[in-house]
Parts: sequence; C-alpha cells; structure tokens
Amino acid sequence: MSTHNHIDYVELPATDLSAMKAFYGAAFGWTFEDYGPDYVAFSGAGLEGGFAPVKAPPPQGGAMVILYSDDLDVSEKAVRAAGGEILERISFPGGSRFGFVDPSGNELAIWTKA
Repeated sequence: MSTHNHIDYVELPATDLSAMKAFYGAAFGWTFEDYGPDYVAFSGAGLEGGFAPVKAPPPQGGAMVILYSDDLDVSEKAVRAAGGEILERISFPGGSRFGFVDPSGNELAIWTKA
C-alpha cells in the first residue's frame, strides 16, 4: 500500500536488463516482471522498483540505495558470486556496511547492525 510522503518505488538505471535481472536474482532472490522489451519491475526487495534502460552508466554521486543484511559476510559472498564489484567495507557506530557496483554501474550498499 502506498503511503503519503514515503518512498514508494525505486528505479535503477540499467545498461543491460538481462544482466540486471541475473545479478539481483542471484545475489538477493528478487523476482521480476517484464513490461515490454524496455522495462523490468522488481519485487522482493522490501520496496517495489524497476530497471530503467539507459545507454551509459550513470555518473557517481546519485542517490545511495542501501539494503539491510542479517549477515554481511553472506551478502558480500552473494554479491561477489553474482558478478558484483565489491567496494570498501566500513564500520560506524551501530554497524558496518560495504558498497558494491552492479552490472550497469549503479553503486549501492548493504549494512548490518553491530
């Protein structure tokens, strides 16, 4: 159910829709629905969203999408096995996280509580 003033949907730029489905399906178990040849919606991420086709990867510095994990080591292995590029792992008061880059060049992060 949509809630006023809450995040309702996230779109990630995608240079290759098939690669994005393969990556997010393998790493996180997300499911997908194709809406014609040029758009894919995803489910199972805690927030509904989709992959919007682009010709080139977006420049760094856009919005940061952060996923939560009960086990950061397991999540890191899943991202790596699915073909994601792991970035720096950092610790902070209350937890730790690592960043990763998906097949279309989007930078996301995954965090866990301390």
